[in-house]
Amino acid sequence: MNDWTHWQSFLAVIDTGSLSAAANQVGATQPTLGRHIKALEESLGVPLFLRTVRGLEPNEAALSLVDDARAMGVAAGRLALKAAGKTETLAGSVRITGSVVMCNLVLPAIVADLRREEPLIQIEIVASDRSQNLLRRDADIALRMFDPTQQALVARRLGETPLGLYGAKSYLERRGRPQTLGEMLGHDIIGFDRDDAMLKGFAAQGAVVTREQFPLRCDDQMVDWHLLLAGAGLGIAQRRLGDAQTNLERLDVGLTLPVLPIWLVMHEDVRSNARIRRVADFLSQRITSWLM
Repeated sequence: MNDWTHWQSFLAVIDTGSLSAAANQVGATQPTLGRHIKALEESLGVPLFLRTVRGLEPNEAALSLVDDARAMGVAAGRLALKAAGKTETLAGSVRITGSVVMCNLVLPAIVADLRREEPLIQIEIVASDRSQNLLRRDADIALRMFDPTQQALVARRLGETPLGLYGAKSYLERRGRPQTLGEMLGHDIIGFDRDDAMLKGFAAQGAVVTREQFPLRCDDQMVDWHLLLAGAGLGIAQRRLGDAQTNLERLDVGLTLPVLPIWLVMHEDVRSNARIRRVADFLSQRITSWLM
């Protein structure tokens, strides 16, 4: 049996009717396709085309082979996918990692809709504020709020999410609404414990504070979120989340807060996996819409 490329050339000539047009279709030269057709005819022991002024016309022998040749092409494509460790099926597991806040407050509704559309895809969620190593395949898809730096990763920037300072209305009615950064520092502030990111953020704006000035401290941002909702103090949250809560009020005290990017990141070797690509595309569309 001849090389599959000879059959590819055969089908291209069948579809286009000439060597030149077939060469353009498959990205080869006209002499190369001519050699492929000649080799195929010699291997089969029968001529396949009539050479006419209008080009190449398939004879009865050629036409009898077309359906089988196309089926061979489909099978060859599937073999190539399997040999490369890829899959066409939309069944199996996809492992997603994201921040604790993203996995708790954003992903559930999206994943529920995805499962309704793709019931054969199983979703594993890793909620962690630590970066999972995609190069080691700790996850298939990562949702990150920092620019990816590892090589061999494919990243899509989905948008950005600004942060805001919030207080529960019950807390503000009890303690008042701060108007300045100085007034804010006199309030109960929900902050991190061992993580010094907030301290550095305040210091960058000329406000030297210590962790003791945060009477409520936890490095788990979901705990911080629930403390904020409970009216325990002032806290920082993503505006898209905070503004959606009717019991929270966003405050303007002249504090400049960062805008966080949201990236969807995959290892380049898995982006051709149909199942993972389907989940990645679904997440991209839904998170992008959520950010608008």
